[in-house]
Amino acid sequence: MHMTPVAQPALTPACTCGRLRRAARALTQLYDDLMAPSALRVTQFSLLRTLSREGTSTMSALAESLLLDRTALSRTLDPLVDRGLVAIAPGRDARTREVSLTRAGEKAIRTAEPYWKHAQAQVAARVGAGKLDALVATLRELEQLHPDPGGLDR
Repeated sequence: MHMTPVAQPALTPACTCGRLRRAARALTQLYDDLMAPSALRVTQFSLLRTLSREGTSTMSALAESLLLDRTALSRTLDPLVDRGLVAIAPGRDARTREVSLTRAGEKAIRTAEPYWKHAQAQVAARVGAGKLDALVATLRELEQLHPDPGGLDR
């Protein structure tokens, strides 16, 4: 019996993951440069906004929400704790810790937001609104490739 080969999508010579990581570094640097007057890096701003939106969260739930492992989350949280922008307290049992946004953290978000909006506008102007909307939709799909958000190193 002769099997007809299934058509495969054309593969690009570039590694998708490598290109996406390079693009992410370039974009992060642009945001960090434009947000520098706020004294927050975009990763810190994103974490603060997540806490603002979701409220007090366990370390594990916050890591899962951000698709980070606990070590990477701690590296981002430590300077925010040192600056009094977030607080970490014992959780409901001895194994958990809860992260919450402080009043200073709320103020830091308000201070940084205009710089973040400016960075957003710069990206939209350079990439174009239609391409940017398509990119965001594609990124949402790519996030779904994570094999097990609940299985991240806690």
